[in-house]
Amino acid sequence: MLTEHELVAQAKAGDVAAFESLVSLYEGKLYSLAMSMLQQSEDAEDVVQNTFLKVMDSLPKLREDTAFGPWIRQIAGNFALQTLRRRRTRPTVSLDGMAGATGSDELARPEFIAEWRNNPAELAQRREVRGLLAQALAALPENYRVVFVMRDVNELSVRETAKALKLSEANVKVRLLRARLALREQLTRALGDETRRAEAPANHDHENDPELARLAKRYAAAGHEVQQ
Repeated sequence: MLTEHELVAQAKAGDVAAFESLVSLYEGKLYSLAMSMLQQSEDAEDVVQNTFLKVMDSLPKLREDTAFGPWIRQIAGNFALQTLRRRRTRPTVSLDGMAGATGSDELARPEFIAEWRNNPAELAQRREVRGLLAQALAALPENYRVVFVMRDVNELSVRETAKALKLSEANVKVRLLRARLALREQLTRALGDETRRAEAPANHDHENDPELARLAKRYAAAGHEVQQ
């Protein structure tokens, strides 16, 4: 069985079967990513289709040292952002102007934060856990959800996320913090260990929540399809 690197090399050389194998490998993951941001299946399907069309055109120029997975996820994330902007009356509006963005960066401080009962990598393999994460993401305000998906699922840097969303890096960090705390509370109500419960810190380290980040990445890797 060919490795992903070998499939990419053959697809770059014009092998249609290799490209189709890459489509099969990534279509579920990209759909999950798009659904996490857009929450509409038709829009998510359009993002996946547009992503593969873009990849087909751009793949011959892909540098050898470029990791295929992050590259294709970034393309899909950019198409999802374009869709979010088209939903607004002015397509060029900054996502800082989203409904709920102004003056709403103060989410309620979580009441329940606890350590996980199981390892996040193991939790993410369970379908019901991925479903819980999908529901928690869907419940987030859009401006927080988009930042979380780009940082913790799509693995963009703070600087790259800020540039894509036309936000300051400080604003990205604040929204990421709020999103992580809200998600952590939702998930640990179901998955946390009551005996290891702790007060949510007033100044949570928004650059270091490894358990939730690992869970998000495993969720993305599973290609979980969010049900409407």
